[in-house]
Amino acid sequence: MKKYLTLFLAGFLSLTMNTRAEIVETAIEYESAGTTCEGWHAYDTSIEGARPSVLIVHQWTGLTDYEKMRAKMLAELGYNVFALDIYGKGIRPQPPESAKMSGKFKEDRDLFRTRLNDGLAILKGLPQTDADRIAAIGYCFGGTGVLELARSGADVAGVVSFHGGLGTPTPEDASNIVCEVMVLHGAVDPYVPVDEVKAFHAEMLDANVAYTFTAYPDAVHAFTQKMAGDDPSKGAAYQEAADLASWDAMQTFFDRLFE
Repeated sequence: MKKYLTLFLAGFLSLTMNTRAEIVETAIEYESAGTTCEGWHAYDTSIEGARPSVLIVHQWTGLTDYEKMRAKMLAELGYNVFALDIYGKGIRPQPPESAKMSGKFKEDRDLFRTRLNDGLAILKGLPQTDADRIAAIGYCFGGTGVLELARSGADVAGVVSFHGGLGTPTPEDASNIVCEVMVLHGAVDPYVPVDEVKAFHAEMLDANVAYTFTAYPDAVHAFTQKMAGDDPSKGAAYQEAADLASWDAMQTFFDRLFE
C-alpha cells in the first residue's frame, strides 16, 4: 500500500508541475501612423485557447517596467495582456521631457486615438485573445488614453482609468462610447481640478454612458505608483490603501464584464 501511495503522490506532483502557470513575456514590434512602436505581451501558457484580454496604456514616461509589472499581474490572474506603446520604440522620456511628449498627444487627439486603436488591433490579433472579451486600463496619461479610446467608439467591453486626466476638447464624442467606463480617482488630485471632474460627470450623464466613479480619500495623483514617492504634498504620491482598493475594484469590474 505504501508503494502505491508513493507512486500516486509522485504522479500527482508531476501533473501539478506540468500544469503550473508559466507567464511568458515578450516584446512585440508594430507600426502605427508611420512610427515603429514596441509593446509588451504577457500571458499564462497553462491556459489553453482564447481568454479575456486587457490592453494597458502607459503613463507619461512611456512603456516602462511599471506597465510590464501590471501586465504580469494581470497574466497571473488569467488574462491575455498587451501593453501598447504610444510614443514609439525607444522613446521613454523623463520629466520635463515627458510632459512635452504627453502634451503632444493631448493636443492632437486624432493621433492619440490612432495610436490607441492600433495598439488595440495588435491585441485583437493575438491568438490568445477572445475578441468579445476585451477591456483596457491606463495610468495617469494612460488613464486619459483609455477614456479617449472609449470616446473613439472602440469595440471593447470596458475601460478603467487609474488617476487619469478626465478632460477632453470634444465631450460630444462621449456619444460614441459603446463600453462601460470606470474611473478610479484620487479625491485630492491637484492635477485634475474639481471643474474637470464635474465636466466629466456631465459628459457621461449627457451621453447616457454606463459609468462608475470612485474617489479615494486623501489620495493624490499617481496613487498606484511607488516610484511617485510618499510625499502627498508634492501632488503625486503612492498610497497603498488606494492602490489595493482600486486594483480590487478593477478585478470586480472585470469579473462582471467577462462572466
